[in-house]
Amino acid sequence: MEESSQSIPVKSPKRNLWKALLEAIKGTEVDYTTISLNRAIFLLAVPMILELVMESTFALVDIYFVGKLGASAVASVGLTETYLFLLYSIGMGLAMAVTAIIARRIGEKKGENAAESAVQSIILAILFAIPFSIAGIFYAEELLGLMGADDWTLTNGISYFQWMLGGNVVIMLLFVINAVFRGAGDAAIAMWVLGIANGINIVLDPLLIFGWGPIPSMGLEGAAIATNIGRSLGVLVQLWILFRGGKHIKVKLSQLYWNTKAMLIILKTSMGGIGQMIIGMTSWIFLMRILADIGSEAVAGATIALRIMLFCMMPAWGLSNAATTLVGQNLGAKDPQRAESSIWKIGKYNMIFLLLVSIVFFFFNERLIGYFSDTPEVIKVGGKWLEILSYSFFIYGWWMVTTQAFNGSGDTTTPTKINFVFFWLIQIPLAYFLAINQDWGYSGVFWAVFFSETSAAIFTLWLFTRGKWKTQKV
Repeated sequence: MEESSQSIPVKSPKRNLWKALLEAIKGTEVDYTTISLNRAIFLLAVPMILELVMESTFALVDIYFVGKLGASAVASVGLTETYLFLLYSIGMGLAMAVTAIIARRIGEKKGENAAESAVQSIILAILFAIPFSIAGIFYAEELLGLMGADDWTLTNGISYFQWMLGGNVVIMLLFVINAVFRGAGDAAIAMWVLGIANGINIVLDPLLIFGWGPIPSMGLEGAAIATNIGRSLGVLVQLWILFRGGKHIKVKLSQLYWNTKAMLIILKTSMGGIGQMIIGMTSWIFLMRILADIGSEAVAGATIALRIMLFCMMPAWGLSNAATTLVGQNLGAKDPQRAESSIWKIGKYNMIFLLLVSIVFFFFNERLIGYFSDTPEVIKVGGKWLEILSYSFFIYGWWMVTTQAFNGSGDTTTPTKINFVFFWLIQIPLAYFLAINQDWGYSGVFWAVFFSETSAAIFTLWLFTRGKWKTQKV
């Protein structure tokens, strides 16, 4: 039975809510496997939600300033991000494994092993980043050309591409080290680190894009430089805190060595997560390639709509990330029932929130796109996608949290298989058939996404109810 003394008191609810909120933002040393489940969800979800909201706020601010340079500049960002999505898939896949392993070790009360895994994950992140840096610096024009970039992008977008892929190691480290903190239960640290990194980005963005005083106007390249500076400083803060010691994890200098056993465990667990994300991200690359044939306005509209969608999903993603930590730590503490209860609670919260977002998307889709572009065709394209999303967006809430139940348990293979079927075997062929063969244009792409992802969400929820994930070993 959970101790009532650790629950939020029912008296003076406003005061206690603020107290709990401050505790979540500052960070706490509580044991998430013993306190009340509602309190555990709150303490983990609040900083995770704020972390993701800040990341998406930066993405929206970035595209807002870039949008002032024209549709081709926005399209350049979108085409560059198709390759960054491959990098993100590796970073996020590795982060899934890291969070699951760190959470499991913390739940087992094995702090030293958790710190060793953290070091090996950092080494892996650097090794994965090197090939992308080489490709981004030396083959930028060829890679953009493969994606159907227009003349403006091939002239003005090369340096942006080189900066973003060439400096990708900071993106990888930011992903992975924050995953370490989240798995350990130090979600507040991850939030503050990202806040620092993105705060610097937001300040530098207009300064470097448009110039000010002695600072020259760098255009699209300035956006990439701002991002690299902000994220590099964020990584330095991460490393300083990790070695100084967070509230639940600390790395010692004596642990800075290659540990083959720990490395192989992370690699084995991360392969499913990386495959899971690569399948999803490469599916998006194919969709963007189809949209590129339709025109730059279609790419720009889809890029803006995607950023709005991701921004609105951040609270749901934050809750889902909290589920990952709770599942991992509670399975480590030999309490699978509590792990399952956390999924049902968070899934319900996600569904309610995204249902409200769906209503906004349905009634105000073109108005939302209009804040980021004044090109009528771009507004029409982006608005159409948000409208189609509104029909089943609330189902995404269950999809996210049940997927994280598998990932949090260390079973990253099952979501990979689901993504393979619904993205590669259904989404891509259906998008091409509807958009090109049936001449539906960009609407065909969006309807293919609607059908495939709604189906994937329903299937994942059904598979979760079978409960096999609770027996996963890490």
